[in-house]
Amino acid sequence: MNTARHVHEIYIKSTPEAVWQALTDPAFTVKYFHGTAIESSFGKGDGYRYVMDGGADAIEGVIEEIEPGARLVMTFRLLYDAALAAEPPSRVEWVLTPSGDVTKLTLRHGDLFKSPLTWETVRTGWLVVIDGLKTLLETGEPLGNVQDPDAFPTDPNPEGEWHRSQGIAANNGTWDWLGKPDGERTADDEEQMTLSAYAAAYHWARAARSGPMNVARANWLLSRVWAVRANGPLALHHADIVLATCLEHGLVDFDLAYAHEARARALACLGRFDEAAAERAEAAAVPIVDDEDRNIFDPDLVAEPWFGLPAMTV
Repeated sequence: MNTARHVHEIYIKSTPEAVWQALTDPAFTVKYFHGTAIESSFGKGDGYRYVMDGGADAIEGVIEEIEPGARLVMTFRLLYDAALAAEPPSRVEWVLTPSGDVTKLTLRHGDLFKSPLTWETVRTGWLVVIDGLKTLLETGEPLGNVQDPDAFPTDPNPEGEWHRSQGIAANNGTWDWLGKPDGERTADDEEQMTLSAYAAAYHWARAARSGPMNVARANWLLSRVWAVRANGPLALHHADIVLATCLEHGLVDFDLAYAHEARARALACLGRFDEAAAERAEAAAVPIVDDEDRNIFDPDLVAEPWFGLPAMTV
C-alpha cells in the first residue's frame, strides 16, 4: 500500500564484496552515479556526501547503519536544487544478498511522505544508477550517456503526481479493509479503514489530472466506509456530495448509478426504508453502457449491508 517509497531489486553478476566497493568507492560512483563521487569515512553516525564535478555537493546525509559487504542505511537529501534541498531528509537502504553466482542488490528509498519533489526526482533517477552499477561491474565499462526522455521526464507538476500516487495507494488500502467480512474487522481495522478513506480524499483533491469524477468517487468511498460502520448521518453526508457532484458536472452512467446506490444505503442505515428503496430502484435504472462496469455495479447493488431493507434482484 505504501507508495511513499521506491523499491528496486536487480541481480548483478559479481560478488557482494565487489558490489560493496562500487557503492563506497568514489572512483566507482563517479562512473555510474550521475557523475558524482561519494565521500565518507563510512562509520555509523558519520556524514557522507556525493560531490559533483567542480566540487559542489549533490547529496548529503548521515550513515545510520552499516554492515560492510551486506547493508548500508543512510539519510538522504538532494542539494543541487533549492526546492529539493528544502524538503526533509528521506532514508535510503542498500542490501546485498549472495544468490548463487550473483548478488541481489536491493535498494529501498523510503520516508518520502513529506518530500514529493524528491519522490518524483528519484523515481526514475535510481533506475539509471542501478543499471549503471550493474553494467559497470559486469562489463568494466560505464553505461554511457542515456538519451531516453522517459528516463528523465520533465514533469510540470511533480507534487500533483505524488498526491495522485498516494490517492491510489490510500484507495486500495481502504478496500483491503472493506474486503474483510464484517465479523473479521477489528475496531482498529475500522479506524484505519476510515483514516485511509479520508487520506484518499485528501490526496485526490490535490492530485494531478484530478477532476469531478475523482471527487465523486472519493466521497462515495467515504460514504461506503461510514455505512459499513453503521453511521447513517455521515454516510448520507458523503453520498449527497457524490450525487451533487454528478449533477453539477454532468457525470452519468457508472458514477451516477453509484451516487444513488450510496444514498440508498445511507438512507437504509438511517431506517428511512421507503426513501432508500426508491433511491435503490433509481440506481438500478441508470443506464451503464460498458458491460464490465455493469458487472461490477450489479453485484455491489445487492451486497450487504442494507440494514433490513428487503432484498432486490437486478
